[in-house]
Amino acid sequence: MLTGREVVKSAIRFESPGRLPFDFPPQYGSDFSWTGMTPSPDHRPSGGVDEWGAVWENIGVSKLGEVKLFPLPDWSFFAELKIPDIHEPARWLELGSAREKAGEKFLLGQGVSIYERVHFIRGLENTWADIYQNPVQLCKLIDILVGMNLAAIEKYSRAGVDGFFILDDWGLQDRLMVSPACWREIWKPRYRRIFRAAHDAGLFNFLHSCGYIVEILEDLIEAGLDVIQIDQQENMGLELLGRRFGGRLTFFSPVDIQKTMARGSLDEIRSYCRRMVECLGRPEGGFIPKWYDDPEGAGHRWEAVQAMCNEFLRISREKYGARDAGESSG
Repeated sequence: MLTGREVVKSAIRFESPGRLPFDFPPQYGSDFSWTGMTPSPDHRPSGGVDEWGAVWENIGVSKLGEVKLFPLPDWSFFAELKIPDIHEPARWLELGSAREKAGEKFLLGQGVSIYERVHFIRGLENTWADIYQNPVQLCKLIDILVGMNLAAIEKYSRAGVDGFFILDDWGLQDRLMVSPACWREIWKPRYRRIFRAAHDAGLFNFLHSCGYIVEILEDLIEAGLDVIQIDQQENMGLELLGRRFGGRLTFFSPVDIQKTMARGSLDEIRSYCRRMVECLGRPEGGFIPKWYDDPEGAGHRWEAVQAMCNEFLRISREKYGARDAGESSG
């Protein structure tokens, strides 16, 4: 029997892993372990001040916070921006034991966003304006973040990490936040540089990006993305995603967290699980189910989480005749 680490790798490579890999709550188990910098330059606190000088406030029941005071409201202060030292030894102390602690699980190392971190520093509207009014300064800031990721990839590779994970939400509900042409001019070559470095170091590339991102998925595949982690799919359509990108990209996703998971019946959730496997995956791999780890903040009932996890495990048994986790009732 393959280890969890091997199952995830086989699914990403479309090499028929023998079961669905998964990332579920502790009582169900997970094939994944996580590591990162402590503190991370991309930490998003629910409140307080981060390393860059951004002031955060909690947005309510959710674990999430949002920036209320931006550290770089004007480019005239760029020279004074506090830039975290990615090479600070104390930041990497936990990495030394990460591989051993992960055991036979697939180990993911977290990187630094190259879009979200920019608007945490500049503000969202300023960032959009910078694309047209201050592209030189904008690209200089993005390249600082790219350099952080390249340094992190080197350290993760030496520590036996398996995958490199970046969080960058690019979509509104029905379109990208920026024009596809601007995204391709400014961000695509920088993702390519990060993804190429990760591949050269033996790591798989993971990107979390929610919203409507259909316009750039092809570009991300071309740039070297292996796994897209999306918590929403209904705004794009499972059939569309599977038809255009299935078999060329691995989907790492829960049941849509804003629609079916939040408002659907248990039977609707189970049915959606089956549609996800059918549309997004292939017999050889390409789909990894997961849960959303802030169910309360997203308005998810625990019985809904149970129904989802149990259904994916049932599907795995039906498809492959094997599973590697316990089930609870639900």
